[in-house]
Amino acid sequence: MTTKTPNFGPFHIRKWFAFAEETLAGEMGKAADGASLFKYVIAAAIHNPYAGDYVEDLGAWIDASPALGVEIGRRLNELSGGAAIESYGKAILVGIDGEYEHGNALLTNPAANPVRDAVGGGKSWVPSTGKRGVPGTVLDIPLAHKDALYVRSHYDTVSVSFNDAPNRDEVLVIWAFATRGRLNARLGGLKASEVKGEDGLV
Repeated sequence: MTTKTPNFGPFHIRKWFAFAEETLAGEMGKAADGASLFKYVIAAAIHNPYAGDYVEDLGAWIDASPALGVEIGRRLNELSGGAAIESYGKAILVGIDGEYEHGNALLTNPAANPVRDAVGGGKSWVPSTGKRGVPGTVLDIPLAHKDALYVRSHYDTVSVSFNDAPNRDEVLVIWAFATRGRLNARLGGLKASEVKGEDGLV
């Protein structure tokens, strides 16, 4: 396997991605109940040095991952103009020469905590998903309120695909964010305005 020269700490990042969308009305055309909904996605296509191999110890990637979290947070705030973020989610898409576990090494708490810092803290665990795939694979990233998982209005999804990533020997690390819950959510439960932010649940 060809070794790629690191260009971001110990990582070789081939490409960064940044997406933004704004929703002003619901599927039935009803206008937003308040501010429009902004969703943001930040992703990096990273060379996978473990592709083609079973490696028992993935600690080197875990240990280096906080720098990725810092940069993802920085890029989010640049893309959003520093908008207040209420929801988040994360995912990995591993090229087919890699192992699913390789990607998960870049989604653990050491990588996630700097992202939490960038959005002003996050008490709840970050909903997560992932799989192996090829360029153009569609990935659905779950979202939930960053401080209280019981806020039903903020259960949502961001669907993404990337035209030329991941290569066979790459991992796509992807984070998604939203500025509010679903438009016109009306299923009851804990309201975002009632969040205590004490235990990640309520």
